[in-house]
Parts: sequence; structure tokens; C-alpha cells
Amino acid sequence: MMQLIRAFFERRKLDPSYRNKIYALEKRIGLPIRNHELYLKALRHRSIIDEKKMAVSESYEQLEFLGDAVLDLIVSEYIFRKYPSSNEGFMTQTRSQLVNGEMLAEIGRCIRLMDYVELGNRVKNQDIEYLESVMADTFEALVGAVYKDHGYDTCRDYVIKLYQNYIDLEEITSIHNNFKSMFLEAIQAKKMPLPKYNVVRETGPGHEKVFDIEVQVGSNVMGTGTGRTKKKAEQAAAKAALMVLEQSQQ
Repeated sequence: MMQLIRAFFERRKLDPSYRNKIYALEKRIGLPIRNHELYLKALRHRSIIDEKKMAVSESYEQLEFLGDAVLDLIVSEYIFRKYPSSNEGFMTQTRSQLVNGEMLAEIGRCIRLMDYVELGNRVKNQDIEYLESVMADTFEALVGAVYKDHGYDTCRDYVIKLYQNYIDLEEITSIHNNFKSMFLEAIQAKKMPLPKYNVVRETGPGHEKVFDIEVQVGSNVMGTGTGRTKKKAEQAAAKAALMVLEQSQQ
């Protein structure tokens, strides 16, 4: 209780724009913000640090580093409990899929973190806040802030709730829908080179991009796919490549 009271009086000292931002963010994440400086730092892009000649440690990068480690532990523990009979390879692959930049950026978009990122004037109106890398880094920084503000247990519960609300874990782990895994197994059985997924084209504004991706095996392009995320485009390309591989065997 004393922490909340102290936070209330500290918040009243803030510039009104920052104060409103903290109130809005508090409502968005569904957790009381006791140390507002942590969250302001977690949403502060490096561009504003350069502009205002602030210390490098005042951007989200430090909290991003911490949040990355905390996320790895939370997701590892979650997978370990959810799939107690699975082998280490499955758990490692699943964790990799759940904490990659694309997945973290997707969660960041779902909770509208782009609305709270503080940018320098020189990069405003360039959709920097919608970039996958910025969204992923900001989400990691937010996790770091929640961990510092509330401790591990609350942070773990918060992160797991986000994954359960916004990520289809069964789809991610289902081999029947994982065309990339199926294609990899098929070409390995034929002793062919490992596939490479290349972005051919990106279209649309930063927050509504569409990706065209090709899958290449050796010097041959075996399939192309389109999707609203790189992951979906890669799956579509792998599915097309599988069809080509199957037709070549007929």
C-alpha cells in the first residue's frame, strides 16, 4: 500500500503528458505502475536519447537486455510445465519460436505498444514505432520493467496471460501445420542442402506490411509465399515447395 501511495505522489510531479501516458499504459497492461521511471525508460527510443543528450542507459536498451533473459526463463518454465513428456529438442524449438523477434513484435502490436513509444523529432512520422525490431525490443523492455517493478511471479503470470491471449500455441507446435518442418524433413531425407528463406519484396506501410518470401535449396527456388508476417510467408513458401517436391516424385 505504501508503495502505491508513494507512486501516486511521485506521479503528480510528472509533466502532464508523461502523467497521462503512465495512466494510459497502466490501463493498457492491467497492472499498477509503482515506479513510473522504469516504464518511461522502457518506452524511450534511442533517437530521443541522442536528441536530448541523455545518458545511453536512459533508453529502453538496458531493460530490453533484462527482459530478454526474463522472457527466456518464463517461456522455458511454461513449456516445461505444459509439455512434461516432450524431449529437449521439441522444447528448445518451441521456445525459439515463442521468443523470436517476430513473435515478440506481434504481442507488442496486440497491446498497442507503438502508441506509447517516445521518439526523437527527426524520426517522427516515419513509422519507426511500427518496425518489427522496435516492437520486439520495446516488448522485452516492458517485461524488464514489470519484473523490476513487481518481481518474478507477477511478471511470469502477466507474460503467460499475454501468450495465452494472443498466441496460438497449438498451431505453432502442430507438425501438421508446420510446413517448414515438413519440408526440412523431406529434403534432409533426400540429402539435399538446407533451405534458405529470402525476403523478395515488402509492400504496404510499416504497420500493415505484406511479405513475399522464396525458399531456396541450393541454387534452385522451390517455392514462394505471401503473408502478413514473415513467418506466415515462410510457411506458405514451404507449402508450395512441398507440392513441387511431391510432383517431381510422381
